[in-house]
Amino acid sequence: MKIKEIISVLEEMAPLGYAEDFDNVGLLVGNQNDEATGVLVCHDALENVLDEAISKNCNLIVCFHPILFSGLKKITGKNYVERSVLKAIKNDIAIYAVHTALDNHQNGVNKIFCDALGLKNTKVLIPKESFIQKLVTYTVPENVDLVRNALFEAGAGTIGNYENCSFNSQGNFTFQGNDNSNPVIGERGKLHTGTEIKIEVIFEKHLQSKVLNALITSHIYEEVAYEIYNLENSNQNIGLGMIGELETEMQEKEFLLFVKEKMKADGIRYSEYLGKPIKKVAVLGGSGSFAIKKAIQAGADAFLTADLKYHQFYEAENQLLLADIGHYESERYTKNYIVDYLTKKILNFAIILSEENTNPVKYL
Repeated sequence: MKIKEIISVLEEMAPLGYAEDFDNVGLLVGNQNDEATGVLVCHDALENVLDEAISKNCNLIVCFHPILFSGLKKITGKNYVERSVLKAIKNDIAIYAVHTALDNHQNGVNKIFCDALGLKNTKVLIPKESFIQKLVTYTVPENVDLVRNALFEAGAGTIGNYENCSFNSQGNFTFQGNDNSNPVIGERGKLHTGTEIKIEVIFEKHLQSKVLNALITSHIYEEVAYEIYNLENSNQNIGLGMIGELETEMQEKEFLLFVKEKMKADGIRYSEYLGKPIKKVAVLGGSGSFAIKKAIQAGADAFLTADLKYHQFYEAENQLLLADIGHYESERYTKNYIVDYLTKKILNFAIILSEENTNPVKYL
């Protein structure tokens, strides 16, 4: 199996189009055409993880955080990033990062977080904006099923829990081909009229090239007419953070102790108790201070995230319990999810969960 075949499975799990614009996801180091010897899944592709990959004969590391986040002008081994990259190159090890591509997925980081706490009725906290596009195209009735099914196969026509969604209307068309035309219907140089079906479908914008290719290859016209619109609708199934409900409400201290146990946190920093029970809980794995107001607006009793600064605890505004459970801790089960996913999709191949703890934060 080549590395690119494994990458194809990873992009089914976490499409790169889901990632935030600031992020650096995908294949960071290595050649996708190399034969894969084994896959090591980790949180951070540090030097000790590279050593583990070498010892376990894995030439592909799938990490959550990208070891290369911003550009490198030199690779001299002067810091932990450069040393990791040098070791990967020297030992022909490829590094692939998922990060916010999996953060934004409805079954990704924050769903994993919710599941660890047993939250029910979960939904995305901050739906992704400007991510939905609409295709409008036209064809004759005898070609409509072929075109529509090709668009569905390419990923168009999905709305929430519904697939193969389209709107179709009928109208009349006219055209006249010039001397260089080669019309499938009618004759060049003559005005032709007839009946067409207008097909309208929506799709996630990262699928645009795939959807257009499906349209062109399934259409019988020499020249295919189509329009693409950017929609302002939010995608309710893609985005950052999640909110859900506990099976049974808890008092604040009881809740924090419950979170500490479930997320294996060595310490939790939290805002002042408000003296009210916790039932509705918002979560955002990793650095989530930007979502405090969103959690309040969503009616959360508590918001769990990481990397909160001193003054950001004031932003709780006595409206919810704000808790920093640790960056690594809030994402700790992500690598287990990746291993489970790959193991189910790629049979009889070495998919190994890293044994290295790459959490840089320690507690007394």
